Amino acid sequence: MQSQLDELALLLKRVDGDISRLSLYGIPFAVKDNIDVAGWPTTAGCPEFAYIAQSDATTVKRLREAGAIVVGKTNLDQFATGLVGTRSPYGAVPNSFHPEYISGGSSSGSASVVARGIVPFALGTDTAGSGRVPAGMNNIVGLKPTRGWLPTTGVVPACRTLDCVSVLALTVQDAEYIADIAAGFDNRDAYSRVRSKSAPIGFPARPRFGVPQSPEFFGDTEAADAYARALAIAQEMGAEIVPLDFALFSELASLLYEGPWVAERFSAVQSLWERNPDAIHPVVRSIVERATGFSAMDTFNAEYRRAELSMLVDAVMANVDALFVPTSPTIFTIDQVLADPLVLNSRLGIHTNFANFADMCALAVPAGMRSDGLPAGITLLARAWHDKALAKFGRRWQSYVSTREGYDKLGATGRSYSASKENVPPPASNTIRVAVVGAHLSGMPLNHQLTSRGAAFVEATSTTNEYRLYALANSTPRKPGLVRVAPKEQGSSIAVELWDVPVGNFGSFTAEVPSPLGIGNLSLIDGRTVKGFICEPFGLTGAEDITSFGGWAAYLASL
Repeated sequence: MQSQLDELALLLKRVDGDISRLSLYGIPFAVKDNIDVAGWPTTAGCPEFAYIAQSDATTVKRLREAGAIVVGKTNLDQFATGLVGTRSPYGAVPNSFHPEYISGGSSSGSASVVARGIVPFALGTDTAGSGRVPAGMNNIVGLKPTRGWLPTTGVVPACRTLDCVSVLALTVQDAEYIADIAAGFDNRDAYSRVRSKSAPIGFPARPRFGVPQSPEFFGDTEAADAYARALAIAQEMGAEIVPLDFALFSELASLLYEGPWVAERFSAVQSLWERNPDAIHPVVRSIVERATGFSAMDTFNAEYRRAELSMLVDAVMANVDALFVPTSPTIFTIDQVLADPLVLNSRLGIHTNFANFADMCALAVPAGMRSDGLPAGITLLARAWHDKALAKFGRRWQSYVSTREGYDKLGATGRSYSASKENVPPPASNTIRVAVVGAHLSGMPLNHQLTSRGAAFVEATSTTNEYRLYALANSTPRKPGLVRVAPKEQGSSIAVELWDVPVGNFGSFTAEVPSPLGIGNLSLIDGRTVKGFICEPFGLTGAEDITSFGGWAAYLASL
């Protein structure tokens, strides 16, 4: 720990003592013990496998460079093989609400320390649901990024082609913030990817959420009731619920453990298995040893089927904005899992195992407390690079439910979520913040030009008092023109909305802006300058000065 404090002092010196340049200065976090921290042992939940890491995993390195401090490594299902949190020689990780119940896995320890308020965030991994399931079972947020966005350099592989580093936190805002710092291309990771510049930042105001038409809860009426309440809340928030046949998703999910991808898990432990097979947890060993039953032909045939199913799933996803599913269909006691470890574990992954196969991102968020005192959770899943859109809805979800009894607590800390503490975020990376003043406002005729490009609403605000607003003549649909006036002329503050537009879609958006309108620089009342709609003076011929209304919506309401 002292060495980290010394390194932090050096970091502070390099930025001339300006703590604001170290966005995570002094913030503690925990790391799942299949992720390397320099000078610390990495065990992956197996003492005989342990080694001393020579360097930080890329994600750890980036967080430490921002000023964060690693305070501990966390327990896990051995070799990240399990969704239960019981498959470790270091002991089962109990649920943070009821110790006789499982915590979920494999990132069980990371979820537990966040839920209990020991650290504000922790790193986990998520190949088959290992970050989402424990988040749901401990009333916290689990962010599973698009595969390759957060590098896996320095991570003990589970299935290397599918592995993701995940973030567990008490709020969506915190999880997204940490992911943004840890993410980015890493040329040391052959599976690292560059985030698309056209990646959507938000969903429409009325998103379409796909849900299982016949959800399975394995007889758990508490889980069924909790999900029904969550669906009702989503509809209150304006979502359209679209029932889907989940057979495709289920078949794709089954390939992960029933198909040859188990050979990837075996590859990670093969050398240990050859020299000391008894060192591997018996349940984990029984799973990875299945690899010996698959041939190269089996592998290619399974990959062909995976590609077919993924294409069909993608076609389904083209008709919805995201899936809205229970994070896990039920929860078991530790004793139940120990008595039937394989069957019960498989039940927990019905809404998680397909995600990385289908190249999806996911966000698990709390969905209130069950009447038996256990937490419930829902997960949103969307196509690759929709991470920001999921996070935006997730922030809105947490804020919306925060005043409801049973939904307002942060993990198991007893502390309440406070939406007022969540500030307007800065523009997301790879976006351009644009101020709209007229027909592109929410609910207006041209707003679809923003939402169809994955733009996201940020806030309603206003300009400085240096502008005048005009209703343009002969404009269809009706549009206003915003003009900045000279200092000696009398201007006014005009209402605008701010939207973040993916930079890859900004050109096509501006191409639809007709003369005499254009995009220039707008000054906001709080001192910020953003891109926004302006009007050339020649366009004011025959226009009506409507500045006194203070905005386009107020003017239209007066007609």
